[in-house]
Amino acid sequence: MIREQDALEYHARGRRGKLEVVASKPCATQRDLALAYTPGVAVPCRKIQASPELAYEYTGKGNLVAVVSNGTAVLGLGDIGALAGKPVMEGKGVLFKRFADIDVFDLEVDSHDPAEIVRTVELVAPTFGGINLEDIKAPECFFVEEELKRRLDIPVFHDDQHGTAIISGAALLNALEIADKEIGEVKVVFSGAGAAGIACAEFYLKLGVRRGNILLCDSAGVVFEGRERGMNPYKERFAAATGARTLADALAGADVFVGLSGPDLVTPDMVRSMAARPIVFAMANPDPEITYDAARAARPDVIMATGRSDYPNQVNNVLGFPFIFRGALDVRATCINEEMKLAAARALAALAKEDVPDSVMKAYGLGRLRFGPEYLIPKPFDHRVLIWEAAAVAQAAMETGVAQIEVEIEDYKLALERRLGKAREVMRGVINRARRQPKRVVFPEGVREKVLRAAQIIVDEGFAHPILLGPEAEIRRAIEQLELHLDPAAVTIVDPATSPAAASYADRLHVLRRRKGMTLSRAREMVVRPTIYGALMVRYGEADALVAGVAQHLPDTLRPALEIIQVRDGVCRAASVFILILKERILFFADPMVNIDPSAEELAEIALLAAEEARRFGFTPRVAMISFSNFGYSRHPFARRVQRATEIVRRRAPGLLVDGEMQAQVAIVPELAQEVFSFSPLEGRANVLVFPDLQSANAAYQLAYRLSGGEAIGPVLTGMRQPVHVLQHGAEVKDIVLGAAIAVVDAQKSEIPKVAELEAVPV
Repeated sequence: MIREQDALEYHARGRRGKLEVVASKPCATQRDLALAYTPGVAVPCRKIQASPELAYEYTGKGNLVAVVSNGTAVLGLGDIGALAGKPVMEGKGVLFKRFADIDVFDLEVDSHDPAEIVRTVELVAPTFGGINLEDIKAPECFFVEEELKRRLDIPVFHDDQHGTAIISGAALLNALEIADKEIGEVKVVFSGAGAAGIACAEFYLKLGVRRGNILLCDSAGVVFEGRERGMNPYKERFAAATGARTLADALAGADVFVGLSGPDLVTPDMVRSMAARPIVFAMANPDPEITYDAARAARPDVIMATGRSDYPNQVNNVLGFPFIFRGALDVRATCINEEMKLAAARALAALAKEDVPDSVMKAYGLGRLRFGPEYLIPKPFDHRVLIWEAAAVAQAAMETGVAQIEVEIEDYKLALERRLGKAREVMRGVINRARRQPKRVVFPEGVREKVLRAAQIIVDEGFAHPILLGPEAEIRRAIEQLELHLDPAAVTIVDPATSPAAASYADRLHVLRRRKGMTLSRAREMVVRPTIYGALMVRYGEADALVAGVAQHLPDTLRPALEIIQVRDGVCRAASVFILILKERILFFADPMVNIDPSAEELAEIALLAAEEARRFGFTPRVAMISFSNFGYSRHPFARRVQRATEIVRRRAPGLLVDGEMQAQVAIVPELAQEVFSFSPLEGRANVLVFPDLQSANAAYQLAYRLSGGEAIGPVLTGMRQPVHVLQHGAEVKDIVLGAAIAVVDAQKSEIPKVAELEAVPV
């Protein structure tokens, strides 16, 4: 529950308002000032004068939208005036930026004259790449939008009309699929004939609803042929030849109810009068035409959506306008046409059928979320909406000829992913590399829901063949319950307890560990453990990589890998690397998880392994050996150890850019490094940070991660003979997918050694 004081404190604390202007170019020196303003600014001015389209290259026009309102229909508050509506318009700006990285200026126009509003927007339009109209009452809003679309060559979109239409249209498509009804046959009743109601009715026609199957109701009842009271040209389009006069009359036998009116207008008896498997979209806000609980009590078979976030299937316009404008701006569309709106609705409907990321379920406090009567449309915090919807809108703009620039749609999706943050950009790059040569990845925790959901994504992405360990009947049952599509050709299921290979693996394990105290009987007991069985599969070439740790602690995953797969030739011990992804840079932290107190030689090896991992992710390593001392300032043994490790790294890898010992701030702050330690080749721009022990590495990583607000990947286990990716306990599905992709890329570069049928470990 949001209290009045909560809302006021939110809007008043700190900097006033919800938006600020932030410079996107430096202005720290006299030269910067001369470039930003006079005389340098004259150069792009002349270029734009000669070629106006260059404004998209030299100014923010192409990523700037005006949110325009006259405050005549603000939320459920009515005509409160332009100034009182400003908090809402600023709020729209926040949503544009948060969900689609679009900048906004809000313009509150103090006029009730639609012609004045049109002329005002027309005069300021050169500033913007698009116009979002908001909270302008009907029927004036129809005129304003139509006139601006006619006069301007940039996208104009009245969100109160089309946003609700698009989002509810997506929900309608999926609700009809669940109800097993054809869109061309259903009878649809609308309550509310304002901007949103008329727009929804028009949009549903384009989706396939027949005009003769629509009944439109307003405060005077059913809109019927010959009615005179309260009519306008927009309502006339839906005047029906019907004897129904009230909303109750209209709902008798109806398949779909769409409410965009006011609270408590629909009774339980009205819902009971509807057809089988009725679809009820009660979207009046904050109080719907009928509550979710009342509708469900009246008809347990109802499929329900509202405008509220505390019930399933919230029809929230934030699922539309940010992403529609994103796609339109990125192809420089001259308008937002019907095909683009339809593409947006169909993209949302399709995305709702995909597996839902753990991050989305956590954001809403849900344990499970999947396509069905209580999940018709994606949640606003599902990051994939940007990629699916904006790409669909851009594609439709290009196909219909309103785009002024062409993009390759797969490349464009990658560009959208970059807007979501560097972590997803890195993740996409790793997955794309993994796709080039898919490998077999074994998952010891094959019965876990997260692993199965990750396996589905891995199969869909096409970068690996999952091998799931566990009881086959249990895994198949879980796949069916989760409604996944993992057919026998897509995955391999192996039960270590019943596998014919278990006896042979037990013999191999015994030989491998017999001089470490393992008896044959003990090996037979141990081999049925999935983590041990999976490690043996990798060791003996039945799988290419192992990914584990979702439901067990690090030592329980790490120990079998180290004992069975072992480190590769020339490596003394494995190490871990965490990748911290910040807004402006990516840092590799070594070693926060494995080696407690490494010697100088071991520290050097950790540095080399971490540098190798940076290269695997596509970065040129710049390695800083971290200490409390800078370049010999202290003679303490701790500092001396880091000095020796640095010397060893230089001898072993002469071409590697490495320096130390140095404090962390000298490693990453260019200004400090150049002022005091200008001789260091790292110049304060290290990207691989090697810490002197596990304690300092772990503390530094966790502090940097928590305080920076960055994103993390890892731990990545390095130095193994064959690829092993150890997940953190409780890892999310995306972490499992990324771990598998990293392991596949690792396997692509690894040559599986030729091992004897029964190999003994040297004593």
